[in-house]
Amino acid sequence: MRGTLAGRITLVCLAVAGVAVIVAGLVAARLIRTTADNVLQSSLSAQADVVATQLDETGIGNRLGVGKVADVVRGQGISVVVRRAGGQALGEAVAVQAATKLGLAADHSGRVTAGGSQYLVETRVVGTRGAAFALVQPARSAEATQRALVRSIALALGIGLLVAAVAGFGSGRLLGRPLRRAALAAGSLRAGRRDVRVPVQGPREVAEVAGSLNSLADALAVSEARQRDFLLSVSHELRTPLTAVTGFAEAIADGVASGDDALRAGRTIQREAARLERLVTDLLELARLGADEFRLDLAPVDLGALVRDCAEVWQLRCEREGVRLSVSAPAAAVPVVADARRLRQVVDGLAENALRVTPAGAPMVFSLSVSAAGAALSVRDGGPGLAPEDYPVAFDRGVLNKRYRDRRPVGSGIGLALVHGLVTRMGGTLTAGPAPEGGAAFTMTFPLAPAGPRGR
Repeated sequence: MRGTLAGRITLVCLAVAGVAVIVAGLVAARLIRTTADNVLQSSLSAQADVVATQLDETGIGNRLGVGKVADVVRGQGISVVVRRAGGQALGEAVAVQAATKLGLAADHSGRVTAGGSQYLVETRVVGTRGAAFALVQPARSAEATQRALVRSIALALGIGLLVAAVAGFGSGRLLGRPLRRAALAAGSLRAGRRDVRVPVQGPREVAEVAGSLNSLADALAVSEARQRDFLLSVSHELRTPLTAVTGFAEAIADGVASGDDALRAGRTIQREAARLERLVTDLLELARLGADEFRLDLAPVDLGALVRDCAEVWQLRCEREGVRLSVSAPAAAVPVVADARRLRQVVDGLAENALRVTPAGAPMVFSLSVSAAGAALSVRDGGPGLAPEDYPVAFDRGVLNKRYRDRRPVGSGIGLALVHGLVTRMGGTLTAGPAPEGGAAFTMTFPLAPAGPRGR
């Protein structure tokens, strides 16, 4: 299940605090245990030294002296083991076992295990006759210290977890606040609003999310504005031939147009229907261009031969419009990898745009050149050209149509977007700029194919 950011941060803080307290407690427990043992051992050693100073070489055999000493230390929970000169060690059985393990032949200090329990032992030799005694103290007092330590660790753990929970929850709420604002803004964007903005504040990552969301809102607003303009331009292009088709069809149906007038009306209807068909085809091609299933049959193509074939067709159309068409292409083959049918569609589309704006008597040029960068095919015209700021946006859908439709003949606004998409999908580049003839030049560039052409 998905938890909130505050909940997750709280859990992380709890885990960190818990681990820190437990690790610190374990380290402290070892240190305290060692320290407690050392303190007890030092205390027992000091008492053994005091007892040793009270006994002389013969005092160890003095029952009265030994008894008084034994009474003093036993009151502190310490057992006394005595070994007379040349005799056996006397005392409680477990204490004797512990002292014997450590050794009564010399002064010793240490911890031993006897009877399943741990004991701190101090042995001292008195005089030169081999008399000795030992003080034996159970190590249970250290266990009490450890239990107290465990209680302290548990208390510290509880306090640490409480503080971590409060700090984690507060931090989570504080960090999650800008993210919640971003989520609300995203919901507003999904609902259609484009004026929502998120304050760019908080940690860097959160601020980046807010900035990206604001950029997305700006991009959506620009994209939707372009779509509206594009739809308006397409609607305008559709309305013109539809009006002509409807008007002439009504004239024929009502009997107003007959004879030669009906023939002219039929030709007009046919021409406008073909125009509508081209427009719808371009729209469909443009819509399919970004889809994965859009197929291209890439193969080596002789670009020079394709240019010459196109020139034969466009030579007749240019003559009818009074436009001079010139072709510049090397005689040798210029192989590039492309889809021959789509490449012909691109050249025809650029030529149609050029012819539309080229006045009678002005030139239109097909120019093919080869360089180390590849093969470059330019379609140039002697028309009015474009404003310098329009060349960078020439391939955006509907932009040129919106800017120039009231000043000159323009297309639907999708032709240049379509050819740019086709060239890009085939691995080439298409650029726009001013032409030496005074109009605009559209240049496509393709890398040269490594092998000769196998077809067109």
